[in-house]
Amino acid sequence: MSDVTQSYTPGTHPDMPPPAGQSGILLWLRKNLFSSWINTIMTIIGVYLLYKIIPPIFSWAVLDSVMEAGSREECHAISNGACWAFIKSRTSILIYGFYPEELRWRVDLSFVLLLAALVPILFDNAPMRKLWMLFSVAYPFIAGWLLLGGLGLEHVGTDEFGGMLLNTVVGVTGISFSLPIGILLALGRQSHLPIVKSISVCFIEFIRGVPLITLLFVASTMLNYFLPPGTTFDLLLRVLIMVTLFASAYIAEVVRGGLQAIPNGQYEAANSMGLKYWQSMRLIVLPQALKISIPGIVNTFIGLFKDTTLVLIIGLLDILGIGRASMADAKWNGLSNEVYISIAVFFFIACFSMSRYSIYLEGKLDKGYKR
Repeated sequence: MSDVTQSYTPGTHPDMPPPAGQSGILLWLRKNLFSSWINTIMTIIGVYLLYKIIPPIFSWAVLDSVMEAGSREECHAISNGACWAFIKSRTSILIYGFYPEELRWRVDLSFVLLLAALVPILFDNAPMRKLWMLFSVAYPFIAGWLLLGGLGLEHVGTDEFGGMLLNTVVGVTGISFSLPIGILLALGRQSHLPIVKSISVCFIEFIRGVPLITLLFVASTMLNYFLPPGTTFDLLLRVLIMVTLFASAYIAEVVRGGLQAIPNGQYEAANSMGLKYWQSMRLIVLPQALKISIPGIVNTFIGLFKDTTLVLIIGLLDILGIGRASMADAKWNGLSNEVYISIAVFFFIACFSMSRYSIYLEGKLDKGYKR
């Protein structure tokens, strides 16, 4: 038997492996799921609940689901699972509403251009970002031209908008225009000019004191009474205005919170550098205030996007309204679970994407302050 001992020069000895149970999945389980007897009991209860809930849902939604059928009875004759054949047969109307079928390529193109317009806004390392930003600024007008027609394209009335298209139009318009208006209102509320401050305060307090559904009713029934005789406003345009104003008031308060968190030294530093008011706001104050306000702003955007379903009350058929109307079909009556789950998935994907981008943006901006 030989006893061989290897020798190393100082600084060259390889790292020894950690003790058993002090690394990998075992360490993670011990720290996160079994760190104490209370944590262990909660873990066991949680696993038991997941075991009782997830398998039946997965079986209903996936394993026993029916994708091809002509009616509810046919679905149930095949299986007791989810009847996704109903959703499949209504997919086009859930997405496009009543938009003419032969012109739906314009909706598809506007969605694709929307993604392209979002790239330079969401990612500051996008190539040719400055030129791309010009396209993002012009996108609302391009999308309006594509969806409504004119200048060589066949006109499509807004009464033919519906489904996911309507929710997206209301949500994107409200988000796009409420942020700059909200920033101006927040600056106006902190202004030293009495008239500007009074107008901003009155607007914000009035809008915040009135439910959105009331404003939508005003948009649908009463707004024409305040306009000159003979003036007509498209219903969707009135809804877009009200939704944008409503979100602007909340954005203004969120941004005002960010402005108040900026130390006075930042304002004094801007003044000492000889910057004028708008220069100091654009270069020093607002970048810091908006960074602080990101969670609140995104939270307002998520609430706004979910509130787009309220247009159903004034007669506009969004994805929820079309889903409910589809359930009135005698062939598919009683399939509410499939309809509401599909609608919930659509809103979850949209809202979760906004939430994740918010987290990504917060992490990215924090790096600039780490030393």
